[in-house]
Amino acid sequence: MLGRYELIGRLGEGGMGAVYLGREPGGGLVAVKVIKAQHARDEGFQARFRSEVNRAREVPAFCTAEVLDADPDHRTPYLVVEFVDGPSLAELVRTQGPLRGGSLHSIAVGVATALTAIHSAGVVHRDLKPGNVLLAPGAPKVIDFGIAKAVEATSHHTRPEETVGTLSYMAPERLSPDAGRTLTPAADIFAWGAVVTYAATGRNPFAADSPAAIAGRILTQPPQLDGVPPALAGIVERALAKDPAHRPTAQELLFELVSGTSSPATTPAAGKRPWRGFAAAAAAVVLLAAAGGWAGARLGDTGQDKLAVVASRPSSSSTASASASADPAVARQSAKEIFDPLTSPSLWSPSGTAEEGCDYDGGALVMRTEFMITCENGPDQSFSGDMTIRVQARMSLRSCVNIYFRLSEDGSNGYFAGICARDVSVSYLNGYLEESDTISVNDGTLKPLKIEENGPHVLGVDVVKNSAKILVDGKTLLTSDLSRGKSTGARHTKGKVTFGVSGGNGPGVKVSLRDAHITVK
Repeated sequence: MLGRYELIGRLGEGGMGAVYLGREPGGGLVAVKVIKAQHARDEGFQARFRSEVNRAREVPAFCTAEVLDADPDHRTPYLVVEFVDGPSLAELVRTQGPLRGGSLHSIAVGVATALTAIHSAGVVHRDLKPGNVLLAPGAPKVIDFGIAKAVEATSHHTRPEETVGTLSYMAPERLSPDAGRTLTPAADIFAWGAVVTYAATGRNPFAADSPAAIAGRILTQPPQLDGVPPALAGIVERALAKDPAHRPTAQELLFELVSGTSSPATTPAAGKRPWRGFAAAAAAVVLLAAAGGWAGARLGDTGQDKLAVVASRPSSSSTASASASADPAVARQSAKEIFDPLTSPSLWSPSGTAEEGCDYDGGALVMRTEFMITCENGPDQSFSGDMTIRVQARMSLRSCVNIYFRLSEDGSNGYFAGICARDVSVSYLNGYLEESDTISVNDGTLKPLKIEENGPHVLGVDVVKNSAKILVDGKTLLTSDLSRGKSTGARHTKGKVTFGVSGGNGPGVKVSLRDAHITVK
């Protein structure tokens, strides 16, 4: 017995304690989380634990295991939550393999919904991982939040290996010495990206042979997203951004996953949390809709006005305090970064004619041509050193997106990666098109990606010293040695970045670009 609960058997064990299947006096089954006794010896633990449990009680129970009881003053502190009779995501993938199609998308939406509700209650989960996602009938439920902060604040009394959280799903900022003081909900968004990658591939995006190697990859390497479907690869990659300011919020994740478009600017200023009503309404509608017939009996209680909120843009007054530097939907430029959602003229502006040029149409930068063009009116900023370039593209079977880098100010010299429906290549541009030298090409590798279906696909170039790696939807398709080729003359080591399009014979081709993101390491 523990308190008034009979412990029937152990369900699992983690860094914070053990979880037991319990029976309450009325006979109902519950899950009892027994906290390690060493935490109870900390003078401030009880107060922190009580505060976190009270916050956890505010989280709607439709997407989490409901908090039923807690005793932080017991000699062995414990927490009692709803027993969810279903396997964890970790168990499911381990026994049945990676998820596909609607099952995978439901996990992505369900966990994003839970995070929206958790964050709106002022709670940061801190230990989101596949083992903490339970697959209850109707929708996933996220468990084990509400005590993490209290335990983590005590962790300076514990051994290093007992740090709260699971290394493979920790955001880079969690690995810093002052992580406890700087941790924000963005750390859970990073973990969401890693969880969805695991669900899609059966592995963590930063998997390595040792804890030190995993930490090194989290801090310095791009995620390995091979196997994540194109419809999810872009948003997963943004969730796994090294800089927490570049990750979407849980609300934005939910909006994009449900609507299929990037979220409007909704990130509140640091330390502020308006929109709790919007978050709860959005989460409730999504989960009700996912629950099939049960939703029909409850939607009437929600009201059509709340349904409309999910699809509407927030008013300008609601976002007036938003910080542009932290909002992924706002264009920004610095010495180390360029980001432009490409939804309206900003860092890139229209150039050329409507029939052949760069313009904005339907909330995206659209480029049309019958041969080859470059979007000339882009940022003049010159980058040197290693860099990563990402852009989301919709393209037709005959079109190619050209990503130019280390480009001279007049646009006549530099490199470009050509990403087409049937091949990818890296070329050196020496004197406009008269001396375009193809350095390397990889034919036929894109056929399985079905670019002719119009995407969207996340296109990328990683430049490291004298090599350039081309990626589509997180999968590396070509690595090119920039020092090779037939052209003579000095190769460029710095320059601008911009985009272009080329096509074959016949009618003009069209591509649409969104979310251009350039960072220098």
